[in-house]
Amino acid sequence: MLSYRHGYHAGGFADLLKHAVLSLIIEYLKRKPAPIRYIDTHAGGGLYDIGGEMAAKTGEFAQGVGSLEFEDFPAQLQVYGRLIESYLSQERYPGSPLIAADLLRPQDELKLFELHSTEAPRLQALFARDSRIRVSPTNGFLGLLPLLPVQHARALVLIDPSYELGADYTDVVTSLKAAYFRMRNGVFALWYPVIDGAPHLPMLDSIKAFVDSKLWQFELDVRDESIRGEMSSTGMLVINLPWTLATDLNEAFRTITQQLPFDSVKFSAECMLD
Repeated sequence: MLSYRHGYHAGGFADLLKHAVLSLIIEYLKRKPAPIRYIDTHAGGGLYDIGGEMAAKTGEFAQGVGSLEFEDFPAQLQVYGRLIESYLSQERYPGSPLIAADLLRPQDELKLFELHSTEAPRLQALFARDSRIRVSPTNGFLGLLPLLPVQHARALVLIDPSYELGADYTDVVTSLKAAYFRMRNGVFALWYPVIDGAPHLPMLDSIKAFVDSKLWQFELDVRDESIRGEMSSTGMLVINLPWTLATDLNEAFRTITQQLPFDSVKFSAECMLD
């Protein structure tokens, strides 16, 4: 059984990048009335206690979202900022499925996967009364493909495994490739860590080899002696990125990087394919 618990990392700088990108994508997709099917392959527990033992043990929240000044937050990310502030007032931080659920509309639907035996029941309880949402306590890599293509709607897929297992890097490629070829116009967002040995690089190269549509790569690199663990950077790879999102992220992170309490912070955005 997997041991990864996202409560230790909720609201860290990796979540900041992932959730900023996710919230912007959703806001852009909502500009058109057609329904959206949101698919989260590794949804986690959905809501995390930032005042609890897990958050205190790593300190990642305090160095990430917990260090942001929301009264001076970038205009491009105001929707994300207001949403996060509402949960922080309760000493909670929302995971990706809860952010998506709060931002999506009545006509949209959410398909959430979570395999962890502790997190899956928490996720089911969180959304028990929301008819838009189906939670499956199964492997999201296997559950993704039957949900595509989406007829008469758009698809937004978030793939963000823990990478606790070495097989995650190859499973990402296999799952994403099959899903992309099944629905080439879907929006696919992949989160990844940058850790010692750079195991993400072969994965990204394999993805770039089969994608033939718009592909963008975003990374947030932090350097500080106080950082615990081996992750020095975090990234998002997005297929079929909505128009102007890269420009908005660049503008927003000019402000955000100045607020994060690290010795060095760098945000980068690179178009891999137009």
